[in-house]
Parts: sequence; structure tokens; C-alpha cells
Amino acid sequence: MDSNNCFHCGDDCGKKAIVLDDKKFCCNGCKTVYEIFSGNDLDYYYDIQSAAGATPKTLDGRYDFLDSTPIAEKLIEFNDGDLQIINLYIPHIHCSSCIWVLENLNKLNPSIKSGQVDFPKKTVRITYSSATISLKEVVLLLARIGYEPYISLDDFDNKKKTVDRSLIYKLGVAGFAFGNVMFLSFPDYFELSSSDASGGEFWLNKYEPVFRWLMFLFSLPVIFYAGRDYFISAYKGLHSKILNIDVPIALGILVLFIRSTLEITFDWGSGFFDSLTGLVFFLLLGKFFQQKTYSFLSFERDYKSYFPIAITRISKEGKEETTQVHDIKRGDRLLIRNEELIPVDGILINGQARIDYSFVTGESEPVTKESGEKVFAGGKQLQGAIEMGALKSVSQSYLTQLWGNSIFQEDKASKFQTLTDSIGRRFTIAVLSIAFLSAVFWNLL
Repeated sequence: MDSNNCFHCGDDCGKKAIVLDDKKFCCNGCKTVYEIFSGNDLDYYYDIQSAAGATPKTLDGRYDFLDSTPIAEKLIEFNDGDLQIINLYIPHIHCSSCIWVLENLNKLNPSIKSGQVDFPKKTVRITYSSATISLKEVVLLLARIGYEPYISLDDFDNKKKTVDRSLIYKLGVAGFAFGNVMFLSFPDYFELSSSDASGGEFWLNKYEPVFRWLMFLFSLPVIFYAGRDYFISAYKGLHSKILNIDVPIALGILVLFIRSTLEITFDWGSGFFDSLTGLVFFLLLGKFFQQKTYSFLSFERDYKSYFPIAITRISKEGKEETTQVHDIKRGDRLLIRNEELIPVDGILINGQARIDYSFVTGESEPVTKESGEKVFAGGKQLQGAIEMGALKSVSQSYLTQLWGNSIFQEDKASKFQTLTDSIGRRFTIAVLSIAFLSAVFWNLL
């Protein structure tokens, strides 16, 4: 790493670097995080990966809404009065250093009992004592060390996402059967069972039929459970007069099974059960990775995934109070702090607004607004705090109406399947034609 780069985050320190313990820092935030880690024997954080941290942002009361008991109760997963568990999404999790420090939060605050990181989902599950530390203090601690959690309106709704594990079960069954069939096929691979019935291969010759019927039994759950979706899909396609991609797959699996069963029944050979179980296993493995990739790239979320849970409202007496986004009404006076998202359409009252509308329009250039001009929901304030008057509720704002557009309601999975089927139809015709011509050619020889 360059000697002029920040020891904590790796950014260029410029001409005014802050030096502490012979280390350079780009800002006081990075220096403070280093002091927190070094003062609590967490220096190993930098040994795992250099410049692993992120510059902490100024908070300015951003998480005051967590002091509200109704809001906190919606976010907390478990609460028995003293012990509470919260699952937070941390966008900055990116390396082993992040995992290590988040699972050692108890060294920063003894009231935190444990932290468990789910790296693929970038979440941390924190168990803490609510008698000595509040949810807001836990979140502020994470933000101070550069791991600010992202809490949205979607988290507040607390909807349980159903997880379909059927593909994992089928993959496990196919993998188990494939491994055992391969093991039972070793005598055929090395031609041990076909040698003279003498010496060390006698027992292989004696129990050869047993091995073959065991391979048959292992193939049954692969055919009737792990691979049944291919048969169902092929049947539905043919019933609808569509040659989808699963037709040749189902036909190949069926032919392999029937041919192998006939071979062991009439003692023609050992069959192709290893190829059969291996084919289904690798097909399901590819389907599993496809499902994971599609899930990771999916944009099937609504505006709740991006909107904050609560906002600061200014009462008629001029006092600041935390209110839930759903409770914002026309005429309410709202305080939008730096880096906060504008939740509703409104009129700018006080402050210099510099708003990033890239989330709404895709335009990355910030827009400057003066007092009396209209601002729209979905923009992010980038410069200080502003005051605005709400013109609409969240459900009536421009962003919500935009998200409700029919283009976002299309079933993307169905469109993907339609494209696959259109390609699969031509592929199926080509494969079946080649197979038929090959069979005719070899039979005529």
C-alpha cells in the first residue's frame, strides 16, 4: 500500500494527513476507529487485511427513531426482557477482517454477548443485554467503527421470506446416489469382476449381481424424486404441444434407466447407472447455481426496501419528534438530514438542498434546489440539513407511483423461461433429428 494512503481505509490522505503511532489517516473518523480498535486489543483487524475499514459518516441524530419502543420492537427478532437479538444488514461487509471484528464486538462493549456474521447475505446477528445497552447504542457503535447498518421500511414490515429447499434435498439425494453407484462400479471400470474366478477377484465375481442390483436401487430415488421435475416439465410441454429443453433431458434419463435395467435383468452387462445418476446430479448442480445467481441479481423489491423507517417531524411548537414514515401527512414539516432519503414529495422551506436523484432518474449529477421549489421522494440530500413541507403521503408520492408502473409488475422469471423454451425447441428438434439419423445410419451398416 502507498505510504501516503490511509492506514484504516486505504484512501489517499492528500497533503494534510493525520499522523498517529507513525501511521497516516485521511480524516479524524479513520483515526478514531483505529484508536477504538487499538485501545480494545483489536489490532489484529489490520493484520488480516490491510486498509480493510471504511470511513465512518457523521450521524447527526440519524438513528433517533430507534428510541421509539414500537419501532424497536418491530425490528428486534427476540426479546425476553433482558436479552435481545437483532439481525442487521451491513453493506460494507466485504472481507475476513469485517467478519472478525463484527464477531468480536463484545470486546468493544461487554453488554454485547455475541455477533454472528452471514457473509453471503452481509448480515450480522447480534445478541446483547438490553438492561445495559439499547438498540440505538448498538447501531451507533457499528456506525462509529465504519459498519453502519442499513435499516429500511422493508425491515419494519418484518415479513418472513419463505425458503424453498426442495432443490437442495434433491441435489443431496442425487449426490449420495451418484457417489455410491460410482463406488459400486469400480470393478467394472478396472475389469476386475470379469476376470477368472480365482485369486483376489473371486468375491467380486461372486457378488457381481448384488452390486448391479444395488446400483439399480440407488437409481430409483434419483429417477422418481431427484429427476421428476424434468419428466413433469417435459410432459407439460408435450401436452401443450411445446418442445421445451426438458424433453431431450427426460428422454435421455428414461432411456438410460430402461437400458440399464434390461442389461442387469438379462445379464447383458452392468448398465449405465453411473452415467444416469451423474447426469441428474450435475444437472441439478447447474440448476442450483443458476437459482443462486438469479436470486442474487433479482430486483424484485419495492420502494420499502429503500425508504427509511422513520423521519424527524417538526411540530407546531418547533420541537423535533420522531414519526413513522407511514404516519406522514400532507402539511407536515419534515427535517431531512445529510445523506437521508426524502420520503415524500414536498416543498423546500429552509436550507440549501443538493439532491441526488440517481435512484429515481438514473442521473448521477446532483440537483440544487432553493426555498419554495418542489422536491420529490427518492432523492438523497447531500449537503447539510433541510426543512421541507409534505405535499403528499408516502403511498401517493411520485416514486411510489413510478414503482407501481406495469413494467415493474412483469414476471421476469416467466420471460426468462419463455426465452429458454424458444431456444430449447430448436435445440430439441436438432438433437432428436441427429439421434434418429445416427440410429438409422448405424443400423444400416
